[in-house]
Amino acid sequence: MLSLHPDTSRKALGEPSVSVVHPSARCLIKRSIDILGALVGLMILAVVSIPTALAIKLDSPGSVFYAQQRYGLKGRPFTIWKFRSMVQSADLLKQTVANQAQGLIFKNEQDPRVTRVGSILRKTSLDEFPQFWNVLKGDMSLVGTRPPTEDEVSCYSPHHWRRLDVKPGMTGQWQISGRSAIKDFEQIVHLDLHYQSVWSPWYDLQIIFRTVAILFDRRGAY
Repeated sequence: MLSLHPDTSRKALGEPSVSVVHPSARCLIKRSIDILGALVGLMILAVVSIPTALAIKLDSPGSVFYAQQRYGLKGRPFTIWKFRSMVQSADLLKQTVANQAQGLIFKNEQDPRVTRVGSILRKTSLDEFPQFWNVLKGDMSLVGTRPPTEDEVSCYSPHHWRRLDVKPGMTGQWQISGRSAIKDFEQIVHLDLHYQSVWSPWYDLQIIFRTVAILFDRRGAY
């Protein structure tokens, strides 16, 4: 796995030298919404963490949490946290699973690496609740782009890097437009750039409210 200084990560991964910081990355209102939302989310996490941890441990051997290096604003690497929803050796088994998506993302609706408890966590999005810590730290936002992996960014074309001109988010245009049902990476990029073009703090709130409604509906989650 790459170990890069934040200021040089994008260049080392092949990102063009010209880069623009999106206004959302400097907006105090957006940051205030993030902090408030993260604190609420962490309070919920405190309530659900013990039963969730017990269920994960009883279902399959391995750690409760899953940590992975992702790339955020301006291509800066950070560690993302989730409740583990796959078998402990999932990363090593990835090459044995067929990719049903197009482009630089990996998707499989019937991924055999997902555990029984993990399937429930994913359908309810409980596996992502530890990311509220990432939001509080400032690595992520409540609303933004899907944070890519090293495998993805190492293959980026110039226009793909534009999606990282905003902070990665727990939710975003992709989630409210179809979530995992969207399997074409270029379509995801298009949605991310659309979000940047229409962004406002009010639009972030709309996405958050729509995300909550989608979570109760559970369509497009796996």
